[in-house]
Amino acid sequence: MSTVRKTGSHSEQPLRQLSVLFLVLCLGFGFGSALQARRAFASAAQAEKNVEEANEPSRPDHSHPAFQQRGEERNRMVQRQIAWRQVKDPNVLKAMRAVPRHAFVPPSQRAYAYADHPLPIGHGQTISQPYIVAFMTEALKLDPNSRVLEIGTGSGYQAAVCAEIARDVYSIEIVEPLAKSAARLLKKLGYRNVFVKAGDGFYGWPDKEPFDAIIGTAAAVRIPPALIRQLKTGGRMILPVENELGFQYLILATKDENGRLHRKNVMPVRFVPMTGDVRKPDKRHQK
Repeated sequence: MSTVRKTGSHSEQPLRQLSVLFLVLCLGFGFGSALQARRAFASAAQAEKNVEEANEPSRPDHSHPAFQQRGEERNRMVQRQIAWRQVKDPNVLKAMRAVPRHAFVPPSQRAYAYADHPLPIGHGQTISQPYIVAFMTEALKLDPNSRVLEIGTGSGYQAAVCAEIARDVYSIEIVEPLAKSAARLLKKLGYRNVFVKAGDGFYGWPDKEPFDAIIGTAAAVRIPPALIRQLKTGGRMILPVENELGFQYLILATKDENGRLHRKNVMPVRFVPMTGDVRKPDKRHQK
């Protein structure tokens, strides 16, 4: 989906009306008074335009040189690793072609940035395999008005992919050095619609709820209750969850009008563990 700004009769009609009104005022009150009136109307029209522009999403501008680099590698990555595995959403495929993955990995790993596997990014964390990033993004069914919460910023790559489609992305990273470096990088690359903070993703981001979509990039032992509360009715959540035997599965969950979460296992995966208060015992299940 794409945002289409209406043009034609809708935008031209107010200008014609102002011109007619200007002529009427000239005939009835004289040129000087009419000119002042026209300036006032023009000022009001500009103010209305400014409000409309302020309400539009801030899209990545792609002016950084990294977006022009290694484009053929990204095209091959999308064709051979992602589209071949049946990721079909055109917005997701476009986003994966656009985001310069090599900018989100350490220099020592840049030669492998478009390889079909995860890569280390320091602090015991990884950047996910490109296919998994695309698969999880597609599962959220994002559109240009979506507000997304991400748990586990990491390098910022997944947030950037979501930001190519969604209106806003709010991302939380528990490892403070990663949160700071990801925030700097995303700003440098022009992602004005991504907001990063250091903190425990177990509690979500209550000041910005509700969210149309929530994505987790580290394996939790259970879905945090705060994330369920902060998911909008009809919203979608995808995150890896580890069971009592240590096996991890991607869980896709949707929230109904009664606030209940409907979950299904999507695929087996292997993510780094989610840390923080999610690792504490669930008191609701204690006797």
